[in-house]
Amino acid sequence: MATLYLGSCDKRRRPTNPKEFLKPYHIDGLLLDKVTFRDDDRTKWRSFREGTDDAVENLQRFLFKAGFMPRAAFDGVFGYVTQAAVRLFQEYVRTMENFKTMVPDGIVGSGTMSHVDRWKNENKVSEWGSFTGENPTEAYTNWMQLLHKAKDHYTNNPGPILKHLNGLRKTYASIKPADWKFDTNDIHLIGIRRKQTESAVRRENDDLFILLINGMAFTFWGSTDASVNMAGRKHEAFLIEGQHRYRFGWHKISVEQKIYRALKPLDSRGVMIIRDWDDDNAYTDKDIKVKDRNGNLKGMLVNPSINIHWTGIGHSNFSAGCQVIAGKSYLNHKNELQDCSKFASTSYGGLTTSNKRTKGAYNVFTDLVLCYAPDKVTDLHYTLGRETSLEWSENFGAQYASDTLKRLKSV
Repeated sequence: MATLYLGSCDKRRRPTNPKEFLKPYHIDGLLLDKVTFRDDDRTKWRSFREGTDDAVENLQRFLFKAGFMPRAAFDGVFGYVTQAAVRLFQEYVRTMENFKTMVPDGIVGSGTMSHVDRWKNENKVSEWGSFTGENPTEAYTNWMQLLHKAKDHYTNNPGPILKHLNGLRKTYASIKPADWKFDTNDIHLIGIRRKQTESAVRRENDDLFILLINGMAFTFWGSTDASVNMAGRKHEAFLIEGQHRYRFGWHKISVEQKIYRALKPLDSRGVMIIRDWDDDNAYTDKDIKVKDRNGNLKGMLVNPSINIHWTGIGHSNFSAGCQVIAGKSYLNHKNELQDCSKFASTSYGGLTTSNKRTKGAYNVFTDLVLCYAPDKVTDLHYTLGRETSLEWSENFGAQYASDTLKRLKSV
């Protein structure tokens, strides 16, 4: 069979209006008028290419039945959701079935197809497709319980930052504590911020991200804090703790060679931030109290550019204020450590057609979001809190974040 990848179409299934077909996905910047797919692991565009049979639809039906593509349209077009589902299947084969030579690149050649045929013959179904918000893993339940405790605490004890937020008339994509939502039908991302009050010119990737989706919990790592080196100026932007709404989108939409899938504030005007007004290279309650030369509080600002994006393999903090996720490793739904370092690129330079590098664990994050999003859900709730909040749950505790980061960085 011919190799299948982004843009492949079955016979007579090529869309008559490619721009309209891509419209639900191409909603940002340079993508708006594109009639080709963005293959962001290879920094190139892929055209719609018609084949001679029904290979793509057959693949989509397999991915649906195996539990990787609940949103399958069976349209015979190898689009973004199909690519994400293929990568998740390849990652599952690599990690859960221990075929370590598999590279989750979203390309279906003879190697990947041999595993597809094996699964068909054995009538296999992935564990990832067997859980739901109503039938969750224990870890999912534990995290949801902690989120509800956080809402109760910060509604009644908001602290200086959230008190300031509560006093604002408009908060854009940021949400006041009393209005935080934790519906199991939604996608939730938890950010665990550490060492934000410690002065540092070069901030490390030393924070955690927990993705709660389809009744499962996956753990990633990176940074919630801005690096002075990336910001290139004083007054770095820090996203305030609390809940924010983020939509599916793209990062670096103004630079054609760097466009890739990411999350953006649901409200185009942005999310609420506090800058490091006192220039101590830390984020503290003092920053909300700094006044300008006229005696007015500088306070919070709304910022449209605080995305959730990739930070290489985690060696450097590629954040000027965004929330960034490393590609080196992650913990799966069973809390098992997964090493992506053999194929994860350190930066844009490693993403080319020839070297088969990918964004590693970061792709697992975005692919889970794209594939397992409930019907018509195109955004998630991001709740950012401090490490000390983990002490409220007997399931986690004060050492949870540091111990988990040691595991993730050990590969």
